[in-house]
Amino acid sequence: MDGKKGPNWETALDRVEAGPVRSDGRALPEGITSKMLYRDVVKIAFPSMGEMVLVQLASMVDLMMVGQLGPWALTSVGLATQPKFLVMILFMAMNVGATAMVARYRGAGNPEKANMVLRQALLLNFILGIASSVAGYIFAEDLIRFMGAPDAASLAGGTVYFQWQCIGLLSVSLTSTATATLRGVGNSRTSMVYNIVANIVNVIFNYLLIYGNFGFPRWEVMGASVATIIGQFVALALAMITLLKGRNYIRLRFTDSFRPNRETINSIFRIGLPALAEQAIMRTGMISYTKIVTSLGTMLYATHMACMNIQAMSFMIGQAFAVSATALTGQSLGKRRPDMAEQYTSRTRRIGLAVSVVLALIFVFLGRQIMALYVGRDPESLQIIETGSRILRMVAIMLPFQSSQFILAGALRGAGDTRSIAAITFITVLLVRPGIAGITVMVLNWSLWGAWIALILDQLLRSLLVLVRYNSGKWKTVIKG
Repeated sequence: MDGKKGPNWETALDRVEAGPVRSDGRALPEGITSKMLYRDVVKIAFPSMGEMVLVQLASMVDLMMVGQLGPWALTSVGLATQPKFLVMILFMAMNVGATAMVARYRGAGNPEKANMVLRQALLLNFILGIASSVAGYIFAEDLIRFMGAPDAASLAGGTVYFQWQCIGLLSVSLTSTATATLRGVGNSRTSMVYNIVANIVNVIFNYLLIYGNFGFPRWEVMGASVATIIGQFVALALAMITLLKGRNYIRLRFTDSFRPNRETINSIFRIGLPALAEQAIMRTGMISYTKIVTSLGTMLYATHMACMNIQAMSFMIGQAFAVSATALTGQSLGKRRPDMAEQYTSRTRRIGLAVSVVLALIFVFLGRQIMALYVGRDPESLQIIETGSRILRMVAIMLPFQSSQFILAGALRGAGDTRSIAAITFITVLLVRPGIAGITVMVLNWSLWGAWIALILDQLLRSLLVLVRYNSGKWKTVIKG
């Protein structure tokens, strides 16, 4: 195919005329049914959810395998998590701009400009990926020490894990760009496939390299990091093959110009820079928060790390529905139909709520069994299981609110309204979470419970602020034309 065809189904939006809404924006356009809208949401969200859930399951298996080495190993990987996201924020932010712009051009029926965005985003993230990789590798030990490594074993393990993660950052940057642009045209199924394959490869090499099975070297924490890199390169190869085939509205041709295009880059930056500010604020807040938790010692931080890894499953599910909200909002506004964007978002929230309730019940009734998978059977590990299972019951309360927050934030990003998300993130993640954690942990001495109370209050406040911003309707006119 030549890249000019759309996704392999006709969306409800394709049946709607472009232009200003002539009727009540709360009513469905003539010929459009609610079932059609749910179908569009599901066709994007469910493959994304399948992809992200399986990616997170692989991450959980990764950490479970590492956890058998002892609490120090869990702590080592945990210390590397926030610095890794910190060096990734540049290309993560640019991908927000790429998704929004590709979705807008998909809605407007302009494949030439959509492909221009693809090439410019790949060029930008190639450069940013190399820069992030070099900087992260050079300052790896300093970053892990800054995170508050509680002992020499955690410092050494965290440093070597992070250095190897930095080696693989270029493949992550390019693969994430492919994923972002495919999602912009409504195709989340393809990225699901190549990320599943990559994570299967990751788990296999975890087994071989962490423990030294079948004659492979026993690299322990370093082995887990190397296994992740191998999986990432597999994902990159499959993603590039997908783009070169050009069966998804967008197509990569190396014969087309990759020279910097000022107009396109400015468009990506206009949306991406506020997203960069959001990510920078979030990572700064998360690092401050993590440093407070590391002050509690190796055992409690290992408990915290396992709980965060489990809770990340709820993030993945929320992000999957956010992908749907981003793509369908961007496409709707590209067709100048904000009413359709609202209709899609409301249905995405309903499905997301139902899924979040199911996950909350799993946390409540199976939390202890899930925590037990991360540790051994010694007395210290049993304490980790007991504390962690109680924390997961606390987390279950906020999951429905968090689901709505992720979806509405995704819709705002699809509209290009990334400035408001950055402002909300500044208030909640940079000020509220570490501020409350500092009081509850260091002043009131509520230990790990205080840290998680701070996290839950942060999520609830963020959910409220995102809802208020979305209901204001200002996102409908962020990008003119």
